[in-house]
Amino acid sequence: MQIGPAAIHLNRGFAALSPFPQGGEPVTSPAMTSLPPPPVAARRPHRISHHGITLTDDYAWLRDPGYPNVSDPEILAYLAAENSYFEAAMASRQPLVDALFEEMRGRIKEDDSSVPQRDGDWWYWRAFAEGAQYRTWWRAPVAGNPARPLSGAELDRAQLILDEPALAEGKDYFRLGAMTVSEDGSRLAYAVDDDGSERYTVRFRDLSGAGAPAEAIENVRAPWGEDAVEGTLGAILFSKDGSCLLYGLVDEQWRARTIKLHRLGTPVAEDVTLYHEEEPGFSVGVGLTQSRQWIVLSTGDHITSEVRLLRHDDPLAPPILVAPRRTGREYEVEEHRGTLFIRTNDTHTNFRLVTAPISAPDQWTELLPPSDDFYLTDVTAFADFFVVEGREKGLDRIRVHDYAGGPARQIDFPEASYAASLDDNPAYATTTLRLSYESMVTPGTVLDYDVTTGARTVLKTQEIPSGYDPSRYRTERLEIAARDGTTVPVSIVYPLDFPRDGSGALYLYGYGAYGLSIPPGFGTGRLSLLDRGMAYAIAHIRGGDDLGQRWYLDGKLEKRTNTFNDFVDVARGLIAARFAAPGRIAIAGGSAGGELMGAVMNQAPELWGAVVAHVPFVDVLNTMLDPDLPLTPGEWPEWGNPIEDAAAFALIRSYSPYDNVVARDYPPLLVTAGLNDPRVTYWEPAKWVAKLRATKTDANLLLFKTNMGAGHGGKSGRFESLRETAEEFAFLLWQLGLAA
Repeated sequence: MQIGPAAIHLNRGFAALSPFPQGGEPVTSPAMTSLPPPPVAARRPHRISHHGITLTDDYAWLRDPGYPNVSDPEILAYLAAENSYFEAAMASRQPLVDALFEEMRGRIKEDDSSVPQRDGDWWYWRAFAEGAQYRTWWRAPVAGNPARPLSGAELDRAQLILDEPALAEGKDYFRLGAMTVSEDGSRLAYAVDDDGSERYTVRFRDLSGAGAPAEAIENVRAPWGEDAVEGTLGAILFSKDGSCLLYGLVDEQWRARTIKLHRLGTPVAEDVTLYHEEEPGFSVGVGLTQSRQWIVLSTGDHITSEVRLLRHDDPLAPPILVAPRRTGREYEVEEHRGTLFIRTNDTHTNFRLVTAPISAPDQWTELLPPSDDFYLTDVTAFADFFVVEGREKGLDRIRVHDYAGGPARQIDFPEASYAASLDDNPAYATTTLRLSYESMVTPGTVLDYDVTTGARTVLKTQEIPSGYDPSRYRTERLEIAARDGTTVPVSIVYPLDFPRDGSGALYLYGYGAYGLSIPPGFGTGRLSLLDRGMAYAIAHIRGGDDLGQRWYLDGKLEKRTNTFNDFVDVARGLIAARFAAPGRIAIAGGSAGGELMGAVMNQAPELWGAVVAHVPFVDVLNTMLDPDLPLTPGEWPEWGNPIEDAAAFALIRSYSPYDNVVARDYPPLLVTAGLNDPRVTYWEPAKWVAKLRATKTDANLLLFKTNMGAGHGGKSGRFESLRETAEEFAFLLWQLGLAA
């Protein structure tokens, strides 16, 4: 699960056939191997009643009442037993896991670094040393390095500003959630999570050589995910003079509802509350306009937002409310020389762009009207132009607009299917845009675009040390009709010699929730599947916003089942196109995508040769019935409130994977969890696995692995996380009969 977009996003008829390898021989069932018996969880009926219906939950006891502290010996023993069973089952596959891991590691340039980007008087970049799990962060003064400091003598004056390997030393888990440098470049603040709970601790460094403040701020909310710290701005930020830090505070229920101001060198207990959100389903966050004149204080849930502006040079001055919240209206704010640029869905699901004087921020004038074809996703206001990002027919678009008006200049890209966006662009006054580009066959590319001339300069293309030849693969964008007639796009890549006679094997990925698109980007890991003869496909199903906001709305609340139907129908369409046969499709998804895995397993188990569900949100009904869980109130706009709404109760009950486990055959399944996961609590997958073990009628392998010292994203470190991917792929290849 994830929290609302207005704050910080915290991340769903064929006859049954057994999986067969390409040669047509039956796969040796894992049930035929000598394994110890799987763990059996005790059944202890727990009953609750809603809307005149009594629910019985035999495995509710797996939720530790002391969570987030999990100390119940019986629960820990059960999770340990499942982990031991996982290790026993995968022991015979360890050579394959090791081989996959080495392949994947061989595609990573170990001594890699980002392209330096100028921010004020400094060039900033990040780097990995060979063999290092974590990055180091560097800068060099522009004076003396007028060109980008790339190598050799140019780096002699480089300053190490943050050493992740040193900070992570001795820790089983480490994640840098956010970092920010003060405007004058003298101070650094960074947020670290060392157990996966996403309760970050902020610490400071003095970059000028004077002594760093010794205080630490606990329970801070920071951006989450691999790209959380790509820029210099985030959910923690300094005031303009660098004397104060603004941050979001997480309460005991892991809800970010308070923005605080800390004066460096003073006790944290004296921090000033700038804003507190009373609505329990709303979350708050802070950011900065591109001009760096205004702090953006945002609050909202999945459908409603509200923004206040604070002066960057005086954050204690009275805030400016842009427009009061109105249920169903979302908006985001940029600023340029006293004019607000506001992206909003007030008149159309695909958003429009309006402006308003900062002196009358609720007086909106339309600048760019909404469009049925163009989905407006972002606006960035630079000194001499503004940039609009969006999607048209599911493809990323970047358009440069002059403030004086006139037609926009669209930045076009050569391939029919790709992913492109603005990259790190910290400067307000600039004539150059940093862009990122990739496709399913084109590695990640960083380039600069000259706004004046239109010239492009490729700065870096992702290097694959073990070698990569794009001519060995083909990518397509397909359209497959769902059962209600809706056309669902599918991005697919496969080796040139892939058989189109139904004998091949296919990996199908989907997510379909929260309005998050899954772009057709590049991934080095998937080459291990492609090079073993598999095809790899992404189903751009409803629930994401791949085709616009309406695409998202058509996969949530009362239309949630469209998401599951789309995925199943895409699989059947790919079977009809002879990419695979029933039982020859491996599927995977995580979090809300794990809910998707559970739902399609219940709907069409005969289609799947193997399933992987990472930290799956599978106990949907029980979670949405518990308002005391951290994320539940904020999730009701996404899933519905089954406490108050009998129709929502009935609908969620009809598809919730845990509630719909029945006595039938299910495909081989690998499930993961994180003990410290605040988004999808560990007991959801634990209960699901326990119920499946007690109910299913097949002898197919069911494995469950809990990361005992991690959270929603699994293990930290670039190689440890890579090994988990190797385990997933080894399991899938094994079950599909594509590996010994």
